[in-house]
Amino acid sequence: MAKQTKKQQALATKLGDNQQLYPVTDAITLLRDLGTAKFDQTLEVALNLGVDPRHADQMVRGMVSLPAGTGKTVRVAVFAKGDKAAEAAAAGADKVGAEDLMEDMQAGNLDYDRVIATPDMMGVVGRLGKLLGPKGLMPNPKLGTVTPNVTQAVKDAKGGQIEFRVEKQGIIHAGLGKLSFSDADLKTNFDAFVDAIVKAKPSGSKGKYVKKITLSSSMGPGLKIDTTEIAGA
Repeated sequence: MAKQTKKQQALATKLGDNQQLYPVTDAITLLRDLGTAKFDQTLEVALNLGVDPRHADQMVRGMVSLPAGTGKTVRVAVFAKGDKAAEAAAAGADKVGAEDLMEDMQAGNLDYDRVIATPDMMGVVGRLGKLLGPKGLMPNPKLGTVTPNVTQAVKDAKGGQIEFRVEKQGIIHAGLGKLSFSDADLKTNFDAFVDAIVKAKPSGSKGKYVKKITLSSSMGPGLKIDTTEIAGA
């Protein structure tokens, strides 16, 4: 077995039993205390759910607005014409267009975190399915990214709204903000995110739904959260 460095030994001493369950606020405080990176790390959450997303009635997917924001700059592209294009630009979209935006994306310019479209533009957007789909950027009416209300959609994207989607192994990952946020803001974001997951429980889920929750920082260890304090988990 490789010898532990002094840093690893100190970390192990602070963590103690790696099976320990932590209240959310205690985990946030400990992760901040353990943070040694020279950048503002992200607080990350992973939920292990009692679902098998290979079955349509066990898919967990949706949008949630984090009240304290994400701490990230979100780049938004909007497919719209005329007045709707003007509305999207006024709301703060980074790029607005129609066929010209499609051609720009086909040329490889896909540096966006969210793509929004008005319903009449889906004929154009549909041609980008093979580019946007694998990146999780394809506009979807169920997620509110195909909408005539582009102003609200852009503001939501810029203001802390994130998408969640369960992976094949039944796990959902997300970033909940930066460790420079206050404990209260990170806890508020955590509560909003987990509440959205609980409310999105699919009809096909049987038995325990939220099986495990882990909090970590970008460069830190994973801490298991005590789910008994979470309603509906």
